[in-house]
Amino acid sequence: MARLAGKIIVVTGAGTGIGAGIARSAAREGARVLLADIDAAAAAAVAVEITDAGAGAAHVKHMDLSDERSVRAMVDEAVDRWGGLHAIVNNAADTSLTARDLGIETIDLEIWDRTMAVNLRGTMLACRHAIPALRASGGGAIVNIASGAALRGGPGLTAYGVSKAAIVTLGQYIAAQHGHEGIRCNTIAPGIILTPKTQDVFGSDEAWPRIMPHMLSPRLGVPEDIAAAVLWLVSAEGAYVNGQCISIDGGQMSHQNTLIGAVSIRPGE
Repeated sequence: MARLAGKIIVVTGAGTGIGAGIARSAAREGARVLLADIDAAAAAAVAVEITDAGAGAAHVKHMDLSDERSVRAMVDEAVDRWGGLHAIVNNAADTSLTARDLGIETIDLEIWDRTMAVNLRGTMLACRHAIPALRASGGGAIVNIASGAALRGGPGLTAYGVSKAAIVTLGQYIAAQHGHEGIRCNTIAPGIILTPKTQDVFGSDEAWPRIMPHMLSPRLGVPEDIAAAVLWLVSAEGAYVNGQCISIDGGQMSHQNTLIGAVSIRPGE
């Protein structure tokens, strides 16, 4: 029997990349999936793939994370259409500003405020409006997608990294406040995941030699790597996991900087 048979799941940012991978995987496991995205056309294309494959029920909802009414309507759509809510995966984020997301002294405050309004406030609102629906369904799961940028500093992406770090802490507070109701909240911090948006940056033959010394995996991640963890967390198999942040990054965060340069030395070499 499919692990998510009968479950109703909302996936935000489901039009491409990690979100699309999660939506497809959840549908294959029998879930009814609401694909929410600011790009409704992209989400609709994924929903058609799911339907054509006979994988499960899929419905599309336009959603703008910066607009609370839009976020509330997303949750209401799932409840009204299918009668409840068992899980929400908050994957959506605004990555359009990353080229202008600079160091703390030079970042434009407009970039900072917009990033926090969408990534952090929007994720909080999605959790806030999902919790009553999860409670009414007897409990359920929230999975928030953060980033490896949440767990370490860098020369840029200041607002993005801080917004994602706050999402990690948000998950702990939700778990502490609602775990006794059977509502679990966990966070996934992806490393480098090859998607249509990142393929040109990380997926080229030229990029791999620069990335490889930092990796403990012989390959880069794909959306299915994140989807597999999400499905585990929202299924009965993950029922005893709450308030955690799980890095899925090929081992990037597991080693000290002194290992860089020595990582290519393996037993027998």
